[in-house]
Amino acid sequence: MAESANNVVETINRDCHDFKSLLSSSDRDFLVRNNGDQVKIDSLKGKKLGLYFSAAWCGPCRRFTPNLIEVYTELSTKGDFEVIFVSADEDEESFNGYFSKMPWLAIPFSDSEARKRLDEPFSVNGIPHLVLLDENGKVLTEEGVEIIREYGEEGYPFTPEKIQELKDLEEKAKKEQSIKTILVSRSRDFVVTSDGSKVPVSELEGKTVGIYFSASSFKPSADFTQKLAEVYSKLKENGEKFEVVMISLDDDEESFRQSFGAPWLALPSKDKSCGKLARYFELSTLPTVVIIGPDGKTLHPNAADAIDEHGIVAYPFTPEKFAELKEIEKASEATQTLESVLVSGGLDFVLGKDGAKVKVADLVGKTILLYFSAHWCPPCRAFTPSLVEVYKKIKEKDDAFEVIFISSDRDQSSFDDYYSGMPWLALPFNDARKSSLSRKFKVQGIPMLIALGPTGKTITKEARSLVMAHGADAYPFTEERLKEIEAQIEEMAKGWPEKLKDERHEEHELVLTRRSNYVCDVCDEMGQVWSFYCEECDFDLHPKCALEKETKADAKEGWVCDGEVCTRA
Repeated sequence: MAESANNVVETINRDCHDFKSLLSSSDRDFLVRNNGDQVKIDSLKGKKLGLYFSAAWCGPCRRFTPNLIEVYTELSTKGDFEVIFVSADEDEESFNGYFSKMPWLAIPFSDSEARKRLDEPFSVNGIPHLVLLDENGKVLTEEGVEIIREYGEEGYPFTPEKIQELKDLEEKAKKEQSIKTILVSRSRDFVVTSDGSKVPVSELEGKTVGIYFSASSFKPSADFTQKLAEVYSKLKENGEKFEVVMISLDDDEESFRQSFGAPWLALPSKDKSCGKLARYFELSTLPTVVIIGPDGKTLHPNAADAIDEHGIVAYPFTPEKFAELKEIEKASEATQTLESVLVSGGLDFVLGKDGAKVKVADLVGKTILLYFSAHWCPPCRAFTPSLVEVYKKIKEKDDAFEVIFISSDRDQSSFDDYYSGMPWLALPFNDARKSSLSRKFKVQGIPMLIALGPTGKTITKEARSLVMAHGADAYPFTEERLKEIEAQIEEMAKGWPEKLKDERHEEHELVLTRRSNYVCDVCDEMGQVWSFYCEECDFDLHPKCALEKETKADAKEGWVCDGEVCTRA
């Protein structure tokens, strides 16, 4: 019985922290406020604590701190919650400047030992990091940053039971979703117009509603706003029961006002529901237009691409309509030509290296790579030299090949600087065709390389991967060529052992493995395609090195053995 009681005491000691021993030092029994006042650690008895590991130099910290201040302010009236700033700043001036904006307590900057001591018990591997403890010093969660971001003050008192209750309510809300459960909050049952007038959410019931997540500071959002405004106006003119409610992710009032591209509705600027709705709809990209049907259920998670490409034809955004649009896209792809891709109105040319205009019609019949890239993009700058090398090799063999640079650079100077190192063609900087091409090929990131065949039809959107894996040998990027390459690779390894032991890596057996690029750990030379590899040790042995030793051992004097054949030297 006594042994059982001791185990309980040990468990409590492990799970609970004494505030005084945790936060004090041998010559300090107080914390400080940003005005210099000292607050005895004993005064925290009976309070819930948040240990906030943060620093002025940390961008994510500076973005999160205002959220925590807002929650702290809301909870301050309860009188039983306190936050302690544990600084990772490198100098006192930075600490003081950052702490001056915080309404809570801090471990003095001068007590670096106490600040560092807290990192290990609370697994501080990165910041911002917020540990929430109950009044007994028990750790409620080390995921406080995520909880504050997701639930704000509604997560209080931050117990596992409370968080689970909120998650259950979210699941219930999803099952019983309506336009009211989406847009109404405890303190607000309305949305606003561009002039600040309030419109009851109840007036949206029975309508198709586009929940538009936007940030005017993000150029793709700003560009799309104009397109959505056109579609919105046309649908309203046609008398359709359609409404847009903007969810602005902008940080300031001016940007919020700029987001009103049409007389649609919005949640008020900086409304707490903005962040919640972004999580509720699992927002992953901008722009996003979530379509809510007349019954309040989600019709489509993001109709932005469809609106951008098809305009009002995409309305009413039902599954049937999207199936219809897919068939339209298939038909378009079947009849696609180079001119249908690259010619728009009077824009029927690309630029040559000398600045001369090259007619798109003169490129018909060639294999074309569309290279979406930008100077500001490090992966692009890393890939471009490889593509230049591949381009030159292919051009030596076949002149019916070209690359067209489609820039995402931010200014003419950057475009000129980047393009100066490219030997191929380009769309002019800021060309109107760039956005339509990005939509057509669903360019979500760069660098991206699209291969078009001699007929103008799309061969592959994965040309970058093919160039990285096979270089110029991937040309002309067709499935037939890839099958040929695959056959050559398999033939290359014919007769090689699947496994072997080598004295240069005695720890484990080496396995014949497909490896795109590696450095041999014996000869230090680059290798491709095949390696005798140890995954556990990340050890590569080039087949040349492995089989050279093996063939020497197998061969008689005056003979050379290569795989399964031995010939006279």
